[in-house]
Amino acid sequence: MDESVELYELLPPEASSASRARALVRRALDSAGPDPDEWAEEAQLAVSEVVTNALVHSGTPIGVRVRVTDGGLRVEVTDGNPHHPSAREYATLAGTGRGLTLLEESVDGWGVEPMPGGKTVWFELRSAGSAPYAHAPAGAAAGAGPVGDAGPLAVDALVELRNVPLLMHAAWQEHAAALLRDFLLVQLDEDPDAIERHAQASDALHVLFEQIPSPDLGDDPEALMAAAVEPAVSLPVATLTVPHRSIPHFAALDQLLDRAVAAADRGHLLVPPTQPEVQEMRTWLCGQVRGQVLSGRAPQPWQARTDPREPVDLVEYADWDPAEVSGSARSLIATDERSVVVAASPSALAFLGYADASALVGRRVITIIPPRFRQAHIAGTTLHVVNGRDPLLGVRLRVPVLRADGTEALAELLVEKRQRTAGRRVYVGELSVAAHPRVAAEVP
Repeated sequence: MDESVELYELLPPEASSASRARALVRRALDSAGPDPDEWAEEAQLAVSEVVTNALVHSGTPIGVRVRVTDGGLRVEVTDGNPHHPSAREYATLAGTGRGLTLLEESVDGWGVEPMPGGKTVWFELRSAGSAPYAHAPAGAAAGAGPVGDAGPLAVDALVELRNVPLLMHAAWQEHAAALLRDFLLVQLDEDPDAIERHAQASDALHVLFEQIPSPDLGDDPEALMAAAVEPAVSLPVATLTVPHRSIPHFAALDQLLDRAVAAADRGHLLVPPTQPEVQEMRTWLCGQVRGQVLSGRAPQPWQARTDPREPVDLVEYADWDPAEVSGSARSLIATDERSVVVAASPSALAFLGYADASALVGRRVITIIPPRFRQAHIAGTTLHVVNGRDPLLGVRLRVPVLRADGTEALAELLVEKRQRTAGRRVYVGELSVAAHPRVAAEVP
């Protein structure tokens, strides 16, 4: 190749921009001649990932610059979102969170450079023996122009969160990202502002993700049971620094997730609905930011207000008979994907102190889980329905259960998943009395 080729295009925040970015890369490679064709597949895959990420997280115009030389290819994608992309340790089956892994596997080098009013994500594909390009984005030197509005300088806001449920927050982050992604896909054709709203919600979600720690409990069942207990899984105080531009985005996050959850409840999304406490926590998080910053309200600690004993409408199963559990001589309890008790055997009811099945069936299973374990259960079941995480399924555990009279009893518990032909899942737990089964302490 006698000389380098450099192309630039400013793309609108529209779904078609990913394909336009791929076409720009292809055009630059074609202009450079046949030799650089070795980079075509990887370059188009990588630019598609970076531009798509910019679309859903910034909602601003996107500048794409492609430079091809004898030494390789460099692509720079500039958007108006200052948050740097970060790898999230989501499970293998998660429907989101793998974009950076894909990028790293496709290119020889990549990075992020801050820009006025946003950032530039760059990546390179190099010829054998070629040195990396200089790390300063060419777009800045070449006058690419702003793609986002930096806005007037403003002071960031400090928000104090109290009694933050760390496990639930980590599970909600993954579930919320999946909900927002699915809802964006169904809204693209009918809502011209869908990408902008999604970007605003994603910005608020990222502010929380960056600053609220995520506990790493691992997959060992014994370690999980020992560590996932209150108060160790809650943070007494977390102080957030909320960028001025992000403050209104918390209202967008709350409102958009309300709509996404409603769509999931109607079965319009692939992602299952969330549990009531997770919805409460999201409303609390967004409300604390807005209330403290915009109205000067005092911080209010997190406290779940949903009563798990309130009855829930049961889902009918065309291919499963609850009598399989309710008529069993074994001590069995069955729950659905919402963690609602759908059947219980007489011996299980007797062990738990319930005189009649109607007092437990149709209630959420956390009714029989001591409060100190409830956050862990809600987070664990949320992650399971989103990404299949299941370190405790099929493992015999020694656990305390909460009886109808408020006392605890120690039990051996084995939970197994039954996949139904209609796609719904039922979880059947078998209880057996452990040695020294009664625990004297009353549970509030």
